[in-house]
Amino acid sequence: MDKLARLCAMIDQTNEFLGKFAAWSAFALVITQFGIVLVNHLYSEGSIAIQESLTYMHSLLFLGAAGYTLLHNGHVRVDILYSSLSRKRKAYVNLAGTLIILFPVLLMVGFYALPYINASWQILEGSTESSGLHLVFLLKSLILLFVVSTFLQGISVSFHSIIVIAGSGDLVEGSLGEKSQ
Repeated sequence: MDKLARLCAMIDQTNEFLGKFAAWSAFALVITQFGIVLVNHLYSEGSIAIQESLTYMHSLLFLGAAGYTLLHNGHVRVDILYSSLSRKRKAYVNLAGTLIILFPVLLMVGFYALPYINASWQILEGSTESSGLHLVFLLKSLILLFVVSTFLQGISVSFHSIIVIAGSGDLVEGSLGEKSQ
């Protein structure tokens, strides 16, 4: 179980880093949007590339931080009964949710997105605007970042849950927003 806990900690640390990195895209997004509005208002000028960069930052924020959000138990959950459950029962719910819902959905998203992303990389797809960002293939690759980071965090959630169910310990600090006791 110690190896599982170390693997979980490694996955958790990776998603913690990705989440904090993605959070900076929110700051960059706000500053860039402010700059666009300011320049447009003062000079009646604009840039298609800078305008398109907002889409890239927005995508990085939401797709790059999905694993981080799962790590901190921030995804939407119908919490009618969950909050009143014991730690062990919560672990059963978390394990069932990752195995029955999370993993199949992520595998389907990855399966259908991969040809789409691959085709984009083959032609190094760019903006439809001549002065836009010619990095659409990188933008589409963020879908894979979402799938991989969230899938890995799902593995961590599953292992944390198995550790709790087996009675080998509590959830690791930070896992699913819970604190060790």
